[in-house]
Amino acid sequence: MSPHTRLPGSRRPRVRMVTALCAGLLALTAPAHAEAPLPPPHVQKYLADARLAGNGKLTWYGIHVYDARLYVPGAGIDSRDSAGSPFALELTYKRSLTGRAIAASSRDEIERLGFGSAAARARWYEQMVKLFPDVKRDHRLAGVNVPGRGARFYYDGVPLGSIDDPEFANAFFAIWLDERTIAPRLRESLLRQAAAAS
Repeated sequence: MSPHTRLPGSRRPRVRMVTALCAGLLALTAPAHAEAPLPPPHVQKYLADARLAGNGKLTWYGIHVYDARLYVPGAGIDSRDSAGSPFALELTYKRSLTGRAIAASSRDEIERLGFGSAAARARWYEQMVKLFPDVKRDHRLAGVNVPGRGARFYYDGVPLGSIDDPEFANAFFAIWLDERTIAPRLRESLLRQAAAAS
């Protein structure tokens, strides 16, 4: 029998199956805000009416490194001047990394983007090494931008400490939010709904 032979009465079940599949696909592609998780307490502490702006994942040479979420205030942020707004970036790691490796990668990207003097970057690196823990799969590291103050960091919701330097915070979050980021698709996903509703 040919694979294209139609069996009697087979059209109706096939239509039902296609309809069910389409409904399932629509559910999977529903806007992110329809099932957006509630912002964690450490985010709500700093952001009025905190909401999820966007999310995405970082892969490097086919390796899934982490999932990222950007939380913004209800009023949104200006992506061209994000340093002036409070927001929180949370990374859920999908592989184990040392805190020193995370700090070194951050330092290298800050240098590539041209932020800070050599002395400032060396100081920031030492502060990050002291703050950032080793991470394992599904553990979360979050940074909160506090305008005019610096950055606050949390590990699985537990405070790690802060780097009280607005210049550092601007440089650090630029790794993901600057137009020159090495992950432009992730940046686009994070900022998808970051702007204030018009």
